[in-house]
Amino acid sequence: MAVEGVTKRFGRTTALADFSFDVHEGEVHALVGHNGSGKSTFVKVLAGFHQPEPGATASVQGQPVSLGSPEAARSAGLRFVHQDLGLVDSMNATDNMNLGFAYPSRHFRRIDWRRAREEARQRLAELGYKFDVTVPAGSLSLIDRTGIAIARALKPGDRPIRVLVLDEPTAALPATEVAELFSVIHKLRSRGLGIVYISHHLEEVFAISDRVTVLRDAKHVDTRRTKDLTESALIDLMVGDIDVVGAARSATAGTTAPPVLKVAGLKSALIQEFDLELRPGEIVGVAGVAGSGREELAGALFGQEAREGEVAVDGQIIPSAKTAAAISGGLGLLSADRARTGLVHNLSVIENLTLPLIPRSLGSLAIDRKLERRDAAEWLGRLDIRPWDPDLPAVALSGGNQQKLLLGRWLRVKPKVLVLDEPTQGVDVGAIARIYGIVEEYARQGIAFLVCSSDTDELVSLCDRVIVLSRGRIAGELSGSDLRRDTVDRMCLSY
Repeated sequence: MAVEGVTKRFGRTTALADFSFDVHEGEVHALVGHNGSGKSTFVKVLAGFHQPEPGATASVQGQPVSLGSPEAARSAGLRFVHQDLGLVDSMNATDNMNLGFAYPSRHFRRIDWRRAREEARQRLAELGYKFDVTVPAGSLSLIDRTGIAIARALKPGDRPIRVLVLDEPTAALPATEVAELFSVIHKLRSRGLGIVYISHHLEEVFAISDRVTVLRDAKHVDTRRTKDLTESALIDLMVGDIDVVGAARSATAGTTAPPVLKVAGLKSALIQEFDLELRPGEIVGVAGVAGSGREELAGALFGQEAREGEVAVDGQIIPSAKTAAAISGGLGLLSADRARTGLVHNLSVIENLTLPLIPRSLGSLAIDRKLERRDAAEWLGRLDIRPWDPDLPAVALSGGNQQKLLLGRWLRVKPKVLVLDEPTQGVDVGAIARIYGIVEEYARQGIAFLVCSSDTDELVSLCDRVIVLSRGRIAGELSGSDLRRDTVDRMCLSY
């Protein structure tokens, strides 16, 4: 497969700039780059989810392929296993592997379940997997779930399969299961498949790939044979010379005050051990690549994810998996997924803003609508939510205004600690600046913020100190003159 001159813009933002890439038969070609470098955009262009700008070309075995078309990608023999795997947990392996395909059938078009199960077992066995194909996928180990996704991607069709794209396939895998996945990749490479391997874990890149291409800031930096690189040289290519330095906040409140949040021995599915003390007025960031545990920390603290260990706010223990107890204890969470776990889509702006404070808006028998509207109107102005229309459906707001609305909802509760999970994801530049301003304003008033983010520039710009997670453990902490984009990125990649 060869792709040349791929450019993709979203408004004024260039997500991919004149990018070229190829992969040979029987080769593992790694694609690396830090968050926001353009890797995911490239995969979505290949898969047909995004239409590239005019001028891009692609071919598979010398035959032209139309980019931006899922049908063309599949006909050309391109297959994809995305990071989230795309499995239905309540369905078993047999059903998951037939999603998007016709089941084998008998007379009168009845499904031949025995044959379907046998075909599923056979395809998995060819990859080295042996497990019960009749149990729900959600009850299987991560490596077995990955096997289902790979086997589904490689299900034979009317055209030969030429290239398999694995997007962060080990992000959620324990280290002990990575070797099993590599065994599968070796089998596929021996069959002549070209493998595009995308990963933040550089030790895997050196262990499995023949060549590596580096993307940085939407541009192709270099393509080298992996054996000609060292890990340090590869990190240099990924990080570059950009040196964004954090600006010290004028008020780093609470550095000598007693901790308002204490976390000791926290463990979850991805987190091996995490300890933290957070003081009033501090803004502390958490960095880490996919699979580091950073993406699971916010939910584990708040009680959305099961966890072990102790979490205490002002000395009050917050039990595991008890979000109501977290809220009453003074702990809030701005979720990374505002569409699914943030907004209530069928409610208005004012109703979404008021939700946590409904008891305070009650009269003797009903909500005091005048009090609700007066208080909400003040907050809409304070947060600069546009358009200023309390009765507008919240779903009609832009992403940036939705995020400000949800941030305001939590600030009205006056939490002692507010955890922000990807607080500016999918937000425009103007809204980002306003959100940063709001966070800094309320930090000066004594609220402690924990910011979990994949955006290094965000952490460096906003936070007093940044904790780096790697493989579920704290790799280090950066503050003061050491808190720079290059030092954060290098620490994320080096452990």
